[in-house]
Amino acid sequence: MHLRAFFIGLLFAAGLGLSGMTLPAKVIGFLDLFGAWDPSLALVMVGAIAVYAVGFRLKLRREAPVFAQAFRVPTRRDIDPRLLGGATLFGAGWAIAGFCPGPGIVTAATGATASVVFVLAMIGGMLLWKAALAIYESRAVVDVAAQVAP
Repeated sequence: MHLRAFFIGLLFAAGLGLSGMTLPAKVIGFLDLFGAWDPSLALVMVGAIAVYAVGFRLKLRREAPVFAQAFRVPTRRDIDPRLLGGATLFGAGWAIAGFCPGPGIVTAATGATASVVFVLAMIGGMLLWKAALAIYESRAVVDVAAQVAP
């Protein structure tokens, strides 16, 4: 299983590199709608959507995945503050740094200082979120216990 994931990751990394998604200047140029806009990454996105659409249609014809017992499809469809906050933070980080997690990790593997700093900051943010969530959940349990106690 791990070897398969490794090769899929390598294929993904190669696609990111070939498409220019690992170049912060290219990404920032794409996001600069009112300046020197570079629409080339739109073609990458359209290509990715086309590949996904074909794959999704093929998936619907199968009873089970090739390498698993059953499909795991998310069931939640609501939009909550965590989703909005995460999407906003992702977009802001992408616009500021020119990296999102995948390209940031791929570029960090080259040792480029900006991407290494980005990945370290991303990991720090994940750890900070995990700690904050644990504190929040422990307080929620205490609050519920206080309400239940006589």
